[in-house]
Amino acid sequence: MPRLALYALVVCLLAVAAAVVSFVEGSLLGIVWVLLAGLSSNMCWYYLKRGRSVTR
Repeated sequence: MPRLALYALVVCLLAVAAAVVSFVEGSLLGIVWVLLAGLSSNMCWYYLKRGRSVTR
């Protein structure tokens, strides 16, 4: 797994956890965390696909 994909996956998981905590506390700031999770998820897929195409 490429290093950037791994970092993006970690950011995605942390953003999801932060979104859950924000929504449980009743804060609408969780919407920002959900958007960040979506962005980092897309980055993870991009770096995974790019890494696979480079190694082939």
